[in-house]
Amino acid sequence: MVTRRHSRTGAVLVAAGLIVGASGVTGCAGRGTADDPLASDPVDLLHRAAPALVRAGSSKARTEMEMATGGTRVTIHGEGVYDYGKQLGRLKVLLPHDPAGRSEHRPITELLAPGALFMKNRGAGVPADKWVRVDTGTLSDGNLVTGGATDPFAAAEVLRGTRTATYVGETEVDGTRVRHYRGTADLTTASRAASEGNRAPLRAAAKGFATASVPFDAYLDDEGRIRKVRHRFSFVNGSQQGTVAVASTTLLYDFGVPVSVRLPRPEDIYAGKIAEE
Repeated sequence: MVTRRHSRTGAVLVAAGLIVGASGVTGCAGRGTADDPLASDPVDLLHRAAPALVRAGSSKARTEMEMATGGTRVTIHGEGVYDYGKQLGRLKVLLPHDPAGRSEHRPITELLAPGALFMKNRGAGVPADKWVRVDTGTLSDGNLVTGGATDPFAAAEVLRGTRTATYVGETEVDGTRVRHYRGTADLTTASRAASEGNRAPLRAAAKGFATASVPFDAYLDDEGRIRKVRHRFSFVNGSQQGTVAVASTTLLYDFGVPVSVRLPRPEDIYAGKIAEE
């Protein structure tokens, strides 16, 4: 196995509110050769995963977030596009049925921007034509969990904090040959190395989660781009004792796809109180 180590230099989240309200191939691999940099040093490679996405320009994205709450495991799905150069994205997030399977909830449209999350159809009492704006730097999870989907670029920048990593082996993601890496990232370290727009959110997550250590599985293609990454977050549930485990999976594909994201005008942002549904 190839392993390298670096020293490690809340309240209920909105995602929990969303949920409650909405009621491969494995094996060891040695150090790579000079003409195969992707298999050389897992830690350094994963540190470069976010810049590789910036070079790619853009992609489509699918997200899945699993959370256990109240003895019930629920899953939130999302799908959209992301521009890594501008750090702008758009996702349509599908909430689960209520525990009885009765309620059908409208999809939440989310716009992702540096330091901000905009949501439409979020919460009772919000006019249909209005957006809710959240400052991600003030969230105890840094918007890694809040919106029911992890910002694709933030997911990549978590890997900047990789402390240990092992090359597991080759497999496929959606028909693309990828290399599978498993490791642990530190959110504090990631926040220091992240782009300006993600520094405050990742720093907040490092303080707000039950632990700043994030286990992950990352799948990179031959150009070092993330095709799939799965993080396992843990936060303290303010209403119950113990922690809540969240598994967030992000899949990226169709690199270079055109992306157009127009952020809401100030007059389109709702400033009133959001009621629980």
